[in-house]
Amino acid sequence: MAAISASQVKELRERTGLGMMECKKALTETDGDIEQAIENLRKNSGLKAAKKAGRTAAEGVVVTRVADDASYGVMVEINSETDFVARDDNFKAFAEKITDAFFSARSEDVAAVMEGPLETAREQLVQKIGENIGVRRCVVVEAGEGQLVGEYVHGGRIGVLTVLKGGNPEVAKDVAMHVAAINPAVARPQDMPQAQLDAEKSIILAQPDMAGKPEQIAEKMVQGRLKKYLAENSLTEQPFVKNPDQTVGEFVKAAGGEVVGFTRFEVGEGIEKEEVDFAKEVMEQAKRS
Repeated sequence: MAAISASQVKELRERTGLGMMECKKALTETDGDIEQAIENLRKNSGLKAAKKAGRTAAEGVVVTRVADDASYGVMVEINSETDFVARDDNFKAFAEKITDAFFSARSEDVAAVMEGPLETAREQLVQKIGENIGVRRCVVVEAGEGQLVGEYVHGGRIGVLTVLKGGNPEVAKDVAMHVAAINPAVARPQDMPQAQLDAEKSIILAQPDMAGKPEQIAEKMVQGRLKKYLAENSLTEQPFVKNPDQTVGEFVKAAGGEVVGFTRFEVGEGIEKEEVDFAKEVMEQAKRS
C-alpha cells in the first residue's frame, strides 16, 4: 500500500472541502488515487444525504433576486436544521448559487432546477456540514406593463417581493420593508377572500355585545368592524411603518404609483419543528459511549 503524502491530502481537501481525516481515509482506501477517492466521496455524500433527508430542516435563509430593469424577481427559501449552519459561509454560498440558478431559469419548479449538478452540490454540502439541507420553495414574480418589482430581505429570514404600478424601485423596497415588518394578510381590501370575511363576520356576531341587538343595528356594527378588520389587515390601508401619519397606499400614491401585490416568505413558516430535549440526548449518548 502506497504511503499517503500530505500534499495528496491537501489537494483532496481543496477539491472537496472536506476535513483532513476524512480525506486521508478516502485516499488510504483508494491507495492514493485522488480521482477514485473523489468518486467514492461523491457516492458516499449521496448516501449521507439520503440518511439525513428525513430530519426536519426548518431553519435556513430566504434569498431574493430582481432583474436590473425590475421586470421580474425570484425568491427562494433554502433550509438547514440549525440556525448555526444557516450562518455558515458554505451554506450561504450554496444559497446564493441556488438563487442564481432559479433567477436564470425564471422557474418555480424546484425539482427541475435542482436536477443534476445542483443536487450533487447539495449532497456534497450535506456530507461536509452534517445536516439535512433542502431547497423548499421558489416564487417568480413578474411585473406587467408599466409595473416594477421591488425586494427586501430582513436578516436573511424574511423576504418580500412587491409589485407596484408606477413609482420607483426605492418606493417598492420601502413597501417590501413594511410587509416584512407588519405581515399584512392582503395587498388591498378587495383582495381579502370572501371566506375569510365570512369567518370574521361569524366571530363578530358571536361577541357578547351583539346579543339582543336589533337586526339593522347589528348589521351596522358588523360592517363597521369588518371595515376596521380590512384596514388592519390590508397593506394599502395600514399606517406606513416609516411614517405612521400616512397609509402605505398614500405613500405609494404620492410617489406616482399604486400597490399591485406582494409575496412574503419567512424561514420555516408552516414547518412543524421537532422539539429536542438536549439533556436527554446527551444522557443517551453518554450511555452508548
